[in-house]
Amino acid sequence: MPSNYRPIGDYIQKLKVRNSEDRYSELLGINIDKFFMPSVANVVGTNLSRYLIVEPGQFACNRMHVGRDYRIPVALSEKEKPFIVSPAYDVFEIKDPSILLPEYLMMWFRRAEFDRNAWFYTDADVRGGLAWDAFCSIELPVPSIEKQREIAREYNVVKNRIKLNEEINQKLEETAQALYKHWFVDFEFPNTEGKPYKSFGGKLIYNEELDREIPEGWIASSIDEICDIQDGDRGKNYPKKEEFSDDGYCLFLNAGNVTKSGFDFSNNSFVNKEKDELLRKGKLKRKDVVMTTRGTVGNIGYYNDKLDFENVRINSGMVILRNPKISFFLYTKMKSAEMKDLIMNHLSGSAQPQLPITDIKRMEFPLPRKGSNLIEKFNSKVTPLQNSIDDKNLQIRYLNQLQSLFLSKMARVEENKLA
Repeated sequence: MPSNYRPIGDYIQKLKVRNSEDRYSELLGINIDKFFMPSVANVVGTNLSRYLIVEPGQFACNRMHVGRDYRIPVALSEKEKPFIVSPAYDVFEIKDPSILLPEYLMMWFRRAEFDRNAWFYTDADVRGGLAWDAFCSIELPVPSIEKQREIAREYNVVKNRIKLNEEINQKLEETAQALYKHWFVDFEFPNTEGKPYKSFGGKLIYNEELDREIPEGWIASSIDEICDIQDGDRGKNYPKKEEFSDDGYCLFLNAGNVTKSGFDFSNNSFVNKEKDELLRKGKLKRKDVVMTTRGTVGNIGYYNDKLDFENVRINSGMVILRNPKISFFLYTKMKSAEMKDLIMNHLSGSAQPQLPITDIKRMEFPLPRKGSNLIEKFNSKVTPLQNSIDDKNLQIRYLNQLQSLFLSKMARVEENKLA
């Protein structure tokens, strides 16, 4: 290592403050993106007094799954109040923040090189645990505190811009969903006079298939009546593990690419042109909607015109929903609470949830009869919202690249400004 590198253990100290008086009940975990998140653990009847307290400005990490995930889940608490984490976690703090800035250390933890280094130190256990001493022996450059503040300040400008764009997108998504619910769930779509249908005396008729009242002229419909459904290629030419690469001709979507928040292209796999041409189906066209159908079922992505990838295929655990004329309606509908409930009610499989195409086609919901322009009208209403979301997502991708650039430059700090 260069002469300005020092072991992390020189600057941190381990803490073990337990929630002995049951003062705190907010239990958080750490995701692979290195942020604290609400824990998914079932703690009903659990003695939370054994859990560890994390104070503002302190760190927590889970060293048990580094080898399995190729990333070490570690996060810095930016919350205003203490919370608790699993007793299996490590909680630590910086001994002297005037020498090493917590934000600077967290930036170092976010580097891909740090994760690779941590993985190198993992033990031979199946889960690939990382010993505390090994964690502390990992080195980092520690420039002057002034230089650390400068680096963190520049990084935070970009981070805050990303956060602002994400918050704007959240509001736009909520607006689109509220309009969808108003029209297609509450039946307050504009009548012939432009007034809310149900509130202004619109007639509701009992529908036997749906076992509920729906607007007069509406029918029980299904996804395959408003779009084409296509699954991925499952034949003999399906790519083998060794045929994937980190770069190439065709992006081959993996489970991590389609999240609850839409597409995420931070960890991609590609196949070459020859392999792409051998596959019979599952290739995306612009304005396609993608839905996951195995594992985490119901995550939705939208393949808009602003995405950089020209050649994209889904894997065998996804489907394509295609109708370019009403793509925004389709995308908004599939993300609605109404459809999430329908999906949950049609899941099959015990070990791994799945939603076959046959079950997707069985999901029924009320829609206007063909010939009504209500769906097209809704599509035109949400188009400006979705275009704004796509623009913000494009900005977020560029800002994420800038963040990565900041992190990569951390290894090149001046040796004459050693802490």
